[in-house]
Amino acid sequence: MRSLAGIWVLPSCSKVSSFNGRLISSSFASRFGGPDTPNYVVLKSSPVAAAASVSGSGAQYSGSGGLLGVQTKEEKKKEGIAGIDQDELVEDPKLLADPDSCFCEFSGVEIHHKVYEAQLKVHETESVSSETKTVGLAMILLHGFGASVFSWKRVMKPLAEAIGSKVLAFDRPAFGLTSRGNSVRHLSSGNGESKPVNPYSLAFSVLATLYFVDFLAAEKAIIVGHSAGSLVAVESYFEAPERVAALILVAPAIFAPITTQKVDKGSQPGTNNQTEEEGSNSVDNGNPFVQFSKVLSKFARFISQAIMGLVKGMAVMLNSLYKKFLSVLLRSAFAIMLVRMAINKFGIAAVRNAWYDSKKVTDEDISGYTKPLRTKGWDKALVEYTAAMLTDTSSESKPPLAKRLCDIKCPVLIVTGDTDRIVPSWNAKRLSKAIPGSCFEVIKRCGHLPHEEKVDEFVSIVKKFLQTAYDDSPQEQLGVIV
Repeated sequence: MRSLAGIWVLPSCSKVSSFNGRLISSSFASRFGGPDTPNYVVLKSSPVAAAASVSGSGAQYSGSGGLLGVQTKEEKKKEGIAGIDQDELVEDPKLLADPDSCFCEFSGVEIHHKVYEAQLKVHETESVSSETKTVGLAMILLHGFGASVFSWKRVMKPLAEAIGSKVLAFDRPAFGLTSRGNSVRHLSSGNGESKPVNPYSLAFSVLATLYFVDFLAAEKAIIVGHSAGSLVAVESYFEAPERVAALILVAPAIFAPITTQKVDKGSQPGTNNQTEEEGSNSVDNGNPFVQFSKVLSKFARFISQAIMGLVKGMAVMLNSLYKKFLSVLLRSAFAIMLVRMAINKFGIAAVRNAWYDSKKVTDEDISGYTKPLRTKGWDKALVEYTAAMLTDTSSESKPPLAKRLCDIKCPVLIVTGDTDRIVPSWNAKRLSKAIPGSCFEVIKRCGHLPHEEKVDEFVSIVKKFLQTAYDDSPQEQLGVIV
């Protein structure tokens, strides 16, 4: 047997068998009185195979990746997306529910939620006066993008005990175990008329939040929003400020405006220009050349305004066409493929990156965040959510949120981690300056998830905020036990 430049040359044999993908000889005729010039079987050998044959047993050839590190189709299917096998998805999300999970129907959507209520011990009940035994206002928790009710599991009971009231968290459409469905629902307005609302839109989440205030038979509620859920909380306040007792924004994903000083009306440049113009009018009224120049100036101004109006109209039309095109593109099979690739590549990494210390993220945490990937249609729902967010037109009739923040009148608490790598703490600080009278708290050695990483400190900050905000007459203003 000879080796020539990576090619093994073997004498011809009566039988050639296969062992783990490589040919071997079982008997050599040339050794037993064959011809002087034996026939040869030429086998090409790769360095990997040669090294493997030297190193030992054939068991190393089997398993994930095979000999050359190439995954089989079965192995790829088994890996799935973020470790979830996509061939075994469930049709009904209720099959994945926890023992304490609840479901209710709102506008054709089955919304998954959990409720915790403060449990007073016997000796505590006896010592509490009848005036403070009444249950106070509820607290509603709104999760962020890619999260669910699961993200609140560490703080729901402690918060309920801290405020002596009910605490409810629900999965917004496209997330958690809330049902997936069509992108259009009809909601009846106050005058009895029915209007279409996209269940994946911000408007639907706002209406669902206010629905749960009624669901808990509460006049007002403390709304807590985390990350993108903070936007839902703030818009819920503007939709019905009389139903919101307080806002608690945790690592809020709301772009904070740069605060600027208001210009004194008496010192506005327009006032001086007007006086100067009046003065010049008294001097130049008798000059025909000046009068002719003014006529031309007014005509030019009229033409420019007409052109600007035309441009704005074209911009509105182009914007409408752009949003329609974007809507079609985002709902395409290509967009669904991109969503699946993104979740598979960055989903688990994003969860770990959200923590200050990623080593503290447990397998239970990963399992909780990836559980919704076991439901059919999760990818299409995320596409619908993204499309609704990018093509939303409901906010066009309102002033920009940055200009409305100063109109928030209820108590506001903003909590952030000092090492938030997703929404930087400086944005939260700037947001607190844009909301008059708001409280701002920074939790040290904490990332994007204060309510998961620093449970005790987070609950303590919330309790202190509510005590300070309603210390004078808690029963009249908020009705919670503090």
